[in-house]
Amino acid sequence: MESPVRAEPATPTLAPPAPRNHTPSLSPRAEAKEKRSEAPAEDASEKAAAEEVAAKERAEREAQRQLLATEELIYTERNYLRLLQVCTCTIRSNLQKLQPQLPNLDSMFLYIEEVIDVSGRLLSLLDQKQVTPHDPLFLETLCDAFLSLSTDIESAYKEYLSNYNTVTALENSYKQKEPLWTEMVKVIKSSAPEVNATSLSFFLVMPVQRIARYPLLLQTIMKHTDPGHPAYSLLEQTAHAAVAVNCRINEYKRFREVADKYKKTETLTIRDKINRLNSHSIAKKTARLSQFIKHETGIAPKLVDEEFDALEGFFYLLENGIAVLHENVETYLSHLQRFLSCRPEEFDLDMDGEKPAICYKEITAALRQWILPTFEKRMRTLVHKPLCALRELLVGPRNLIRKRLDKLLDYELIEEKPSLSYDEQAVANTYKTINTLLLNELPQFNGLALTLLWGMLGAFSCLHKDLAADMEQLFQGFAQQLPHSSLEPNAFWEWAECSVLEGARMLETLCRNVEDQLNAPIVQPLSPGSQKCLKALTDKHGSGKIYQLTGHVVGTRDLDLSLNRGELVAIISEMDTRGDRRRWLVDAGGPRGYVPSSKLVRYHQVTMDPPPSPHLTVTTMDCAGGVRRHSYTPDVRRHSFSPDTPQPVRTLSMTMPCFQVFAGYDFTARSSHEVSLRVGEPIRVLEPHDKRGSRDWSLVEVREQRGYVPSNYLAVVPTSTSPTTPYH
Repeated sequence: MESPVRAEPATPTLAPPAPRNHTPSLSPRAEAKEKRSEAPAEDASEKAAAEEVAAKERAEREAQRQLLATEELIYTERNYLRLLQVCTCTIRSNLQKLQPQLPNLDSMFLYIEEVIDVSGRLLSLLDQKQVTPHDPLFLETLCDAFLSLSTDIESAYKEYLSNYNTVTALENSYKQKEPLWTEMVKVIKSSAPEVNATSLSFFLVMPVQRIARYPLLLQTIMKHTDPGHPAYSLLEQTAHAAVAVNCRINEYKRFREVADKYKKTETLTIRDKINRLNSHSIAKKTARLSQFIKHETGIAPKLVDEEFDALEGFFYLLENGIAVLHENVETYLSHLQRFLSCRPEEFDLDMDGEKPAICYKEITAALRQWILPTFEKRMRTLVHKPLCALRELLVGPRNLIRKRLDKLLDYELIEEKPSLSYDEQAVANTYKTINTLLLNELPQFNGLALTLLWGMLGAFSCLHKDLAADMEQLFQGFAQQLPHSSLEPNAFWEWAECSVLEGARMLETLCRNVEDQLNAPIVQPLSPGSQKCLKALTDKHGSGKIYQLTGHVVGTRDLDLSLNRGELVAIISEMDTRGDRRRWLVDAGGPRGYVPSSKLVRYHQVTMDPPPSPHLTVTTMDCAGGVRRHSYTPDVRRHSFSPDTPQPVRTLSMTMPCFQVFAGYDFTARSSHEVSLRVGEPIRVLEPHDKRGSRDWSLVEVREQRGYVPSNYLAVVPTSTSPTTPYH
């Protein structure tokens, strides 16, 4: 038996060592569970990456929208400025060439120059920085420019918007004239063909729309700007400033509308005022009157505003000063006109050979032809015209102050109520608006008015200074030719004083002589109306009480009468109720009242024929067919008739002045049988009645024309010509 072979042991094969982190083999269930846990992690990373991409795209879109909004603001601003310049330059200049010229065309473009100026300054500030909308610094530049000009933008636009209603009303007035409006449309289309505009309002409404778009554009830019942007806070401030500017402009416009409503002065007839009365207005005025009486009697306390009371008092003081200055300047200019109308140097003074007379003529000729007309023209331009304009400007504030008092009375009636109705709230708002408007605007108005007043007074003084310099320069050329130019100053002034006093004495004597001559007896026929009045007064008061007026009388006090020269009155009392004998109580044939006794003379009827006048052909026939004349005399003793004079030929020893018929009033002819008259025009009376014998009409000849005029439109006045020898 073979012994078994003993096998050699096999050399073992060594596997590589497993890594330390080697995961042992898992079951399929464990592997599935592991895969499910790894999926959310991968989804989260993908979602984060997607959100990052979306945020980046959203930021790019916001940046793009911000850029578009910024570019829109700049582009529209440039286009807006260009269209306004086309309107104010091209279209306006072409419209001014239309014939006939458009009325009030400049009012259409009022305050638009300020709007153009502030828009141009805004764009120039952006251009100076030389940054584009893509530049990150552009937003900061835009905000700084807008904030720096916000005050100027507000002041320019608020005046334009307040005046825009006037612009639309004026354009509507143009539209009512169809031929004129057709020409305007042609000019507008030819001046700006690229915009196809058919009216001025297409351009003039742009500022109204533009100021409201600033907040919208800025808010759009802010909406698409990242809050982390360096200029975001500044942009937010700019947007709020734009909104505030619009609010203040709207408030100012509302104030102006209230002011325009109440500052107008309405000229209503009595019928219009009666038609406006209704139960509501009567109740409102009654309540105001009741509240006013309570204030005056102390029953109800009065709302006191010391600030407004001070402004009101200063305004009325200023108004009174302006009115007095206006009246004085007008009187001054009227006296200057009367002085220039008198030209004594043009008449022959029988002093041609004397040196002073020659110098006087040359000096006065230079004064009237050069110095004084220039002075008057400058006075009207620099003082009178601005003063008239300033006086007209006072009407608006004065009406507002009065309306404030009415609204204050209404406001006090509802002030204590716990709750107000809609109408009562409107009343309260109106009072507060007027009060706030006056408190804000009246100080500025008072200051500007006072400045203008001082400027006018300064101009008045400077004009007189220039006048004195011109007159001094003129007189220096003639000073050496006058006989008293070599006197010492004291002796010269003494001579000048004596000469002036002597001239005044001579002038007073001349005036007295002229007055005596004018008060001489005037023989004139009585009109039919005057004859009836004379008969009525004589029957009622007797012939001894009849007086006649020597001049025109204008009543200035209570119970005074206004009468014309030559009217007949009857004396009731030779004093007034206070015992003043300078005022007589008279009966004027209906009205009774007081007239100055110095204007009355006793009426005397002359029974003889007066001397024939070469100027007058009017005679008044009495019932018997004879001539009947009437006269008034200051004193019956002025008529001196000699009893020794034979009856057929009686000589009037006094000098009777001649007389002339003039037109006492303007008269416009209404048919071919009548003739027109002008006041003061000399007239020749052909027949003192019409063809039917009525003395209400007279046939006259004036300016080589004949026709009928009312007899009571004629006046008979004395002339300076008097006969040199007595009439026989």
